[in-house]
Amino acid sequence: MDLQLKNKVIFIAGASRGIGLGIAQSCLAEGAKVALTARGPKALEETKARLSDVYGASQVWSFAGDMRESAVIDAAVERCEAEFGSIWGAVANVGIDPCPPGFDVSDEIWEQGLTQNLSASYRLARTALKRMLQRGEGALVFIGSIAGLGALGTPLTYGTSKAALGHLGRELAKLTGSAGIRINTIAPGNIIFPGGDWESRATGERADAWKRWIAREVPMKRFGTPEEIGAVAAFLLSPRASFLTGATIPVDGGQTR
Repeated sequence: MDLQLKNKVIFIAGASRGIGLGIAQSCLAEGAKVALTARGPKALEETKARLSDVYGASQVWSFAGDMRESAVIDAAVERCEAEFGSIWGAVANVGIDPCPPGFDVSDEIWEQGLTQNLSASYRLARTALKRMLQRGEGALVFIGSIAGLGALGTPLTYGTSKAALGHLGRELAKLTGSAGIRINTIAPGNIIFPGGDWESRATGERADAWKRWIAREVPMKRFGTPEEIGAVAAFLLSPRASFLTGATIPVDGGQTR
């Protein structure tokens, strides 16, 4: 099925590896132009070079900066539209901020966790939506987690932020739907990729215990991949998903009960 993404500009935060990279590759495979952003300039340039070799340099653009900060987000979006084209879609994809187990979390760590996992996504949405609303079209995807769908024992800042992110997506969908903008949230399950948390667990001292846990908790009895998240994101970003907004979609091998 043609997703009708050819030459549409998709702006992706956290795109140098993992889920963000999987989304970038899926969109590029559909003919989209992809704006990559990440904090680490070296890894970002390496990713851009690899993707350019496969999909063509004209299809890939990059911007290195801390996408938690409003001024950086504004600058990245402005430069993207000036140098690469008007943004059709945006993906708010952020990583985990460290948080200790239990409820006794310091104010500093609490604020850092909410900024990383919730506020940064809102700030990108705010900037991108202003431009989409001017054109009366576009799509936004938040990357949540199944930790936001139920109490799974994850660190408090993470699960709490991801739950709030799903609600934010629904509220924004109501606010922008009449203008032709769609907003959805993907809730990934256990996604494994090089350098990620699940890779370290799956290859560490307790690897066998984690594999038994996956086999018990996940009906499909395996980890997911960034490419599997990417395929769903590409569809949600595409005009093919024209009547789908305000949804939170688990992509977790059936783990969510």
